[in-house]
Amino acid sequence: MGIDMKLNELTIKQAIEKLDAGEITAVDLARACLDRIKEVDDKIKACLTVCEKEAIEEAKKADERRAKGEKGGLLGIPYIAKDIIMTKGVRTTAASKILENYIAPYDATIIKKLREAGAVLLGKANLDEFAHGGSTENSAFGPTHNPWDQELVPGGSSGGSGAAVAAEMCIFSLGTDTGGSVRCPASFCGVVGLKPTYGRSSRFGLISMTSSTDVPGAITKTAEDAALVLQAIAGHDKYDASTPEEAVPDYGEELKNSPLLRGVAEGRGVLAGLKIGLPIEYYGEGLSPAVRAALEEAKKKFIELGTELKDISLPHSKYAVPVYYIITPSEISSNLARFDGIKYGFSEPEAQNLLEVYSKSRGKGFGREAKRRIMLGTYALSAGYRDAYYLQAQKVRTKIKDEMDAALREVDVILTPTQPTVAYKIGSFTSDPLQMYLEDIFVIPASLAGLPAMSLPCGFDAGLPIGLQLIGARFDESKLFQVGCQYQKATDWHLKKPSL
Repeated sequence: MGIDMKLNELTIKQAIEKLDAGEITAVDLARACLDRIKEVDDKIKACLTVCEKEAIEEAKKADERRAKGEKGGLLGIPYIAKDIIMTKGVRTTAASKILENYIAPYDATIIKKLREAGAVLLGKANLDEFAHGGSTENSAFGPTHNPWDQELVPGGSSGGSGAAVAAEMCIFSLGTDTGGSVRCPASFCGVVGLKPTYGRSSRFGLISMTSSTDVPGAITKTAEDAALVLQAIAGHDKYDASTPEEAVPDYGEELKNSPLLRGVAEGRGVLAGLKIGLPIEYYGEGLSPAVRAALEEAKKKFIELGTELKDISLPHSKYAVPVYYIITPSEISSNLARFDGIKYGFSEPEAQNLLEVYSKSRGKGFGREAKRRIMLGTYALSAGYRDAYYLQAQKVRTKIKDEMDAALREVDVILTPTQPTVAYKIGSFTSDPLQMYLEDIFVIPASLAGLPAMSLPCGFDAGLPIGLQLIGARFDESKLFQVGCQYQKATDWHLKKPSL
């Protein structure tokens, strides 16, 4: 293929093959993505910062490394990072007025790893302020629009990252997932979203939201690409005590030589012997008819691939949303205390005393949802309420975790919807935040349990993407990739693209 093809539409795997073969250069690839950003981002509003000059320089360096014989990995692959991830010398705002002009003094560990791998940073993606939300409407800089229908939300909080991949502005993007913030936009935008196991990728250099559930993840065009990104960003980090010294598998090699594929040689389905758990609680009320129908078709496809479907029960999952919305605001109220107008970001210049510096800086700097969560969390941690709310929520969280761990000893993966509906209109839930919180009902349990989960496209409702979720055992991302890859080989939902 010539250079005149749409290089920004390539997957990571396709781009690497062309780079390795010398058919294209990293500069070609970066320019194609930057041109696409200029072409469509006025409509989508996925990017808060575009690093055009820096991206071309990084691409030239990647080409120089290739000229010296280096190949593979993510060398020369352009990406966009959620703007809650620190990038040295580049504005990092967390989509908040309080950090509007903040320039990060160092790279997050995952950014550092991607720089070492030779990936090319194109810019920073919009998000719900401080990652507080599921629609990317809570950004201080305006909402991101869904590439499939610009009147709709792209999901959140990594909505800019999801929309950028769906709109072909980059080859992959980075997001963070605290309670579905990678998987929700992946579902709404028709792409792949991976939330790794808690601790699999370092949180060092993230602007903290909920420290006990935050985890950086990837938004990609295929499950195979998600494996390539995790390969680069996973691993122990001395700066993050939550990253265990757990060996990182060769995900690409495990995709090729998976024991799950033994059914082919035996003349059975490609996933013969695989057990998929179906939580009965996830297929009840609240699921839209179209999402339910798409999941039924996905189940049939997995049966064709040789899997055994097994009903399981996760009864404590129904408490996941209230548990999450006690624990999360509690940790937010603590983490956001550092933004007080003294050391970081905006400081009210007309404050008359120290108390006014605090109150006016935070009053003007934080948006409505950030303030709501700070107040909820402060209340839940206050004297007389901490035991009744926060400690009780942590006990129920342990029940949810134990229940999911037990289920995953009986089955290989768990299959659920990602979201109960397709993307909704911008402004639908602005006056009813509780309704938006309930949209996270299927994604929160895996976050509370610290388990890896991945959203894959599995159908459409009136032209809008639907996602399914695969949940795996702790540090068993390989199985998610293997199952996801085989599903995508047998379907073409991920190949459909929005018209822009």
